[in-house]
Amino acid sequence: RPWSELIKDFSPERKRRIKEESAKLGAKIDREIHIEPIVLEWSEWYSWLDVKRDARYDGVAVPNGQPGVYEVRIRGHQERLVIGMSSDLRRRVKDGLVRGKAGHPAGEKVRAKENVEDVEVRWAVTDRPAAVEEELHKRHQGKFGELPKHNGHKLR
Repeated sequence: RPWSELIKDFSPERKRRIKEESAKLGAKIDREIHIEPIVLEWSEWYSWLDVKRDARYDGVAVPNGQPGVYEVRIRGHQERLVIGMSSDLRRRVKDGLVRGKAGHPAGEKVRAKENVEDVEVRWAVTDRPAAVEEELHKRHQGKFGELPKHNGHKLR
């Protein structure tokens, strides 16, 4: 039977309680957001110089046209130099960060202040790069007390 017929037999008190419970449930639904976990499949760590080299000539292929996140570190260190995100990993990591063909302030700092022979890069494809980047920044700050050395922005 339709709901409108079912409630005809309810007392006014029961109808009132149903409305109150529905309102509470609606309010709960409006304030609670359940987000599915994001599982990252990280690439291995690659040498900065291997990433810089063209994939056709023994360089590393970075996913083209794929959104994701990336990290940069000194080989063997846990602390990150850069944590970033992109709507196109290849363009951001290979062309911007490593090669400097496209503006990337953190890439400029790494190239100027670090021995790139000791620098490594890795990435993970995700359809929610902003959320992942934010979480990676929070975790890094929680573990090391600050954002990565060459990240230019602060957490809100």
